[in-house]
Amino acid sequence: MGEWRESILGDVLSVDHGYAFLGPAMHDELTGKPVIVSIGNFSYSGGFRFSSTRVREYRAEYPAEFELNPGDLVVVMTCQTAGGEILGIPGIIPDDGRVYLHNQRIGRVRLRGESLSERFAYYLFLTPEVKSQLVSSASGTKILHTSPQRIAAVRCLLPPLREQQAIAEVLGALDDKIALNERIRETTLGLASACYEAAGIGDEPERIGDLADLFDGPHATPHKTETGPWFLSISSLKNGYLDLSESAHLSEEDFPRWTRRVQPQAGDVLFSYETRLGDAALMPSGIRSSLGRRMALLRSKSATVSGSLLLHAYLSPAFQEEIKRRTVHGATVDRLPLKEMPGWRISLPAQGARERLSGKLDVLHASVAQGANENRTLADLRDTLLPQLLSGKLRVKDAVRTVEEAV
Repeated sequence: MGEWRESILGDVLSVDHGYAFLGPAMHDELTGKPVIVSIGNFSYSGGFRFSSTRVREYRAEYPAEFELNPGDLVVVMTCQTAGGEILGIPGIIPDDGRVYLHNQRIGRVRLRGESLSERFAYYLFLTPEVKSQLVSSASGTKILHTSPQRIAAVRCLLPPLREQQAIAEVLGALDDKIALNERIRETTLGLASACYEAAGIGDEPERIGDLADLFDGPHATPHKTETGPWFLSISSLKNGYLDLSESAHLSEEDFPRWTRRVQPQAGDVLFSYETRLGDAALMPSGIRSSLGRRMALLRSKSATVSGSLLLHAYLSPAFQEEIKRRTVHGATVDRLPLKEMPGWRISLPAQGARERLSGKLDVLHASVAQGANENRTLADLRDTLLPQLLSGKLRVKDAVRTVEEAV
């Protein structure tokens, strides 16, 4: 291992608890006030997903020491599942003009001395070795909690600072490319929405049942596996985009049972009918999957109405208002009455504009799907290289060649 040395995290960093901000002062409407960093804002693969999760601002006084700085490293200290999937997951506070606040159940990492690179520390928290120690030492059974003291006791291997920086640069190049593709995706989806709005709508709304067939998904959850066909989650529905990082897998043996009602195919409009109402996404090609719980799909049966056109009609402000009007408010969860949905009215562009607009939208969504495929490849490569680089089994110069070919 050369100059690598065994250490405990407490030798090179410390972790501070967050602040218990007042619930009544948290608001979903964003007006420029400081934003509360919540566990739900973290991505399971590391980093944040502010653009696709609930973001709340804080409208009350708070201690100044709980204001985070751009570049600060924070980690999740509580996980509400027994497997501890998100325990210890790190994120770096973005430099995007917002003020972010250090919430409870999140740890703020502070480096001791100059023997640890902050970006290397970020990737260190993503290694299986650190993860397994945090989960095994956590308190609780169904809800797992770690602490600054337990984090400090985690054992790890540390290379010299210069090698840490080189490793972080290699892995960071992949993450930077993924982030760039995500920004391109948001721009492309925005352009698709603008194209749809610019086309205008026809004279009369049409019945959904005349335009598309509606299929309901399974009402239970299969045993989840590490690989296999996708078992889609409503959390994957991201304003037109299907984010598979939020979904799970099921086995080949279970797949026929869970697709007995319907198997999603390219161009289907996927949507949630319980919780997250109004969310929808276009099913990309080349993905074998089953609908998840609380999920349904619309499959166009009109030659002039593509799935992408139907998707943007679903996401349009007019139909979102229709969803709100038709929502059944239950004691525990709101839902859409699927049996009535084929009779609902939805507005589309005039007949003469549909085919041309469908072509434009199809091209834009194909670009989104291509970027998503590239990001999955980049993320798989990062996740393969990370444990090898941070254990010293793979040399940086060998990893550099692989990454240069990918980016």
